[in-house]
Amino acid sequence: MAPSGPGSVRRRCRRVLYWIPVVFISLLLGWSYYAYAIQLCIVSMENIGEQVVCLIAYHLLFAMFVWSYWKTIFTLPMNPSKEFHLSYAEKELLEREPRGEAHQEVLRRAAKDLPIYTRTMSGAIRYCDRCQLIKPDRCHHCSVCDKCILKMDHHCPWVNNCVGFSNYKFFLLFLAYSLLYCLFIAATDLQYFIKFWTNGLPDTQAKFHIMFLFFAAAMFSVSLSSLFGYHCWLVSKNKSTLEAFRSPVFRHGTDKNGFSLGFSKNMRQVFGDEKKYWLLPIFSSLGDGCSFPTCLVNQDPEQPSTPAGLNSSSKNPENHQFPAKPLRESQSHLLTDSQSWTESSTNPGKGKSGMSNPALTMENET
Repeated sequence: MAPSGPGSVRRRCRRVLYWIPVVFISLLLGWSYYAYAIQLCIVSMENIGEQVVCLIAYHLLFAMFVWSYWKTIFTLPMNPSKEFHLSYAEKELLEREPRGEAHQEVLRRAAKDLPIYTRTMSGAIRYCDRCQLIKPDRCHHCSVCDKCILKMDHHCPWVNNCVGFSNYKFFLLFLAYSLLYCLFIAATDLQYFIKFWTNGLPDTQAKFHIMFLFFAAAMFSVSLSSLFGYHCWLVSKNKSTLEAFRSPVFRHGTDKNGFSLGFSKNMRQVFGDEKKYWLLPIFSSLGDGCSFPTCLVNQDPEQPSTPAGLNSSSKNPENHQFPAKPLRESQSHLLTDSQSWTESSTNPGKGKSGMSNPALTMENET
């Protein structure tokens, strides 16, 4: 076997270093379990009823926290499917063509049947040179993972993973349960923390665990509440962190609310249709991550007009209806909403074109 080069050694070292934040959180979580369950509940609490109630509630929050954290870390990010990868012939043709209009013409032909509506700032097809694929809507290349990630939100060092389509729900639940975990500890530890300062506790090692436990829980509660609140706002607007900083670009131009379908549908896109799974770290998000319904498709003058009965105002994201189906019917349950899709009953002969994208077809014809 050939010896490993310096580049390979550096990559291995980086992989090890990336796990340091996860190890830190795991050690902190292990210490908090010992400090709360053992030193506070068993050693310091004298009331048996209080002990039982606190231990049951604590273990419930602890289990949900660990479960959601585990799923966020070890759920592999989803990558674009094969249909977005260029064929061997298209790659060769692309390599021969210089950067410019001829280069874009090759990409337009390759993308004419793909369900994509977003472009680069210059209006070009979004193409990843590193992965050699046409990027689906809301897909971005992660420099840490060195892969294109579907509906990428950000790369989180605290979970050593990319947060995207496959684990965004788990990440939200991780934030929610970690916040509840810290708030619960701070609330139930407060009276013993006060006793510490008033010398109401015996001078044992539990005294110091109780003090530092309250400080840690209160400190993390503040930071987690702001982060969780921010991501709740992103979900309500159907945005990713990347899209909040740089709005997606469509053919007609930039629009920060291009993927917003109204609060209810935005929530369902992340958490799914069945509410019984919303609070569990079980995958229930709608769609496949490669295509997304958008309220802006029919604002493109080159696209077909909206069928009769679907012309509602797009200025009010809470009340607008879906545009004419631009995507594959199997991609998202949102696209089969009986209140939004009326053209299927009036036009049974249409909607069988699979993944045909009218915007790109028209562009290719011109």
